[in-house]
Amino acid sequence: MHKEIRAKMYRERPEGTYLLVLVPDTFLTAQMKKYADGDTLKGELRIDDGRHIRADQRKKAWAIIGDISDWNGDDDEINHWWLKRKYRLKSGEKHFSLSNCSVSTARGYISFLIDFVFEWNVPLTEPILNTTDDIDAALYYALKHKRCILCGKDGEQHHWQAIGIGRDRKVFDDSNLTKISLCREHHDEAHNIGRDTFASRYHVYGIIFNETKEEVGSCGTAIKTGD
Repeated sequence: MHKEIRAKMYRERPEGTYLLVLVPDTFLTAQMKKYADGDTLKGELRIDDGRHIRADQRKKAWAIIGDISDWNGDDDEINHWWLKRKYRLKSGEKHFSLSNCSVSTARGYISFLIDFVFEWNVPLTEPILNTTDDIDAALYYALKHKRCILCGKDGEQHHWQAIGIGRDRKVFDDSNLTKISLCREHHDEAHNIGRDTFASRYHVYGIIFNETKEEVGSCGTAIKTGD
């Protein structure tokens, strides 16, 4: 769900900033009951600072659309039309154009396109991490669709945070440990060279991902951590 909100700063604390938020004409009781963790509803806050789409964002979006066109045989403009419509229906985004939309709208649309290409296994001419500046979303969708974040091949979960010796992986709850989706080749490489070297080489990291929960916001429970 994507909604415009009105937020006022409530107070700042050592752990962060508390906000008072109004979601106009929207009632979230059902969502709170379904998605909330206790009395907390997880989501994503995007602040639109009025900036227009950057040239590199526009180039990335059209590059992905071009790869989708190569995959399904349709024209770029046709694919952009129905993909944009699908994104607007999913996110609640208003009509926009890649010529003058906001930076945040472009970012959300590109993340949606990455979700699509992972879901349908669309071959890309560029590595997926070169097509977005929202790495959290790319990491999340790679885990969601079991694709390697680096090459797009069939992927499997790699525990970024080690489970530890002596724990039974069959019964251990790893929902709060960070993970990344890698193909067998990159998974073996991560084990062979170590996490820190792998992270430095590919500029990736682990996120918390709970596949038993439905998405909340644009990238669900994606939380970056280096631990």
